[in-house]
Amino acid sequence: MAQYRILIDANDEKGLVYKVSTIFFEKELNILTNNEFVDKVNGKFFMRSVVEGDVKADELKELILKALPKGTNVKVLEPHKKNIVLMATKEMHALGDILVRHEEGELDANILGVISNYDELEPFVSKFNIPYFTVSHEGLDRAAHEEKILEKLAEFEDIDYIVLAKYMRILTPRFVEAYDSKIINIHHSFLPAFIGANPYKQAYDRGVKIIGATAHFVNNNLDEGPIISQEVIHVDHAYSWKDMQRSGRNVEKIVLSHALKLALEDRIFVYANKSVIF
Repeated sequence: MAQYRILIDANDEKGLVYKVSTIFFEKELNILTNNEFVDKVNGKFFMRSVVEGDVKADELKELILKALPKGTNVKVLEPHKKNIVLMATKEMHALGDILVRHEEGELDANILGVISNYDELEPFVSKFNIPYFTVSHEGLDRAAHEEKILEKLAEFEDIDYIVLAKYMRILTPRFVEAYDSKIINIHHSFLPAFIGANPYKQAYDRGVKIIGATAHFVNNNLDEGPIISQEVIHVDHAYSWKDMQRSGRNVEKIVLSHALKLALEDRIFVYANKSVIF
């Protein structure tokens, strides 16, 4: 039997769950999991179901679209390993956490490669038998450097997500547009918070009591894309900024890997620069 993840977002009205459930029943589908949410402020309905049975994906999608209001979005997805590319600069913690989880079979993904503007991390990445590509930015302006990265990315087939594992260069609108809603970033703050260089030193100077991290989709507004996952930890006056940095890096890698897992499992709806996550 086939298994499908069904993602539905529609204008809210009475009877939507009944209509979808009736289709599942009539097609003799077994519902493995089901989640719904209604955004009453914006009048939006969201539903994620996992079903199994003897039906074609296109047929199921067509039946749901016919039953629900005009303008409904429906995805009927077969679970499969998604293709991801990791991008990094020099920091190892976020990248390493993903590589270890992949090695242990925790991530349902194919890592096509790691791209960096430095070669420092190549010996580490090679231990996992993952291709490593250095695309240096030396002597190039931002546009020229990005063009070289885009050329490298074009060599891969069917990239589902690009993960910025502490890739410390701002992406241009052209790059973001080329991979719209496919770029996941980790930010070293519980957004919105300290921006710019050395956020942990800024946090230390302000005497903060919590630090955190935010994983989000990248858009053209710096660090303001739809948030996927966040986490915080408590700190106190005894922490130096170096202590905060070490603790913050632990949070960063956990939050990024969690966000990636949500994406790989098709659990994220994005609308109005926000996310609904099941």
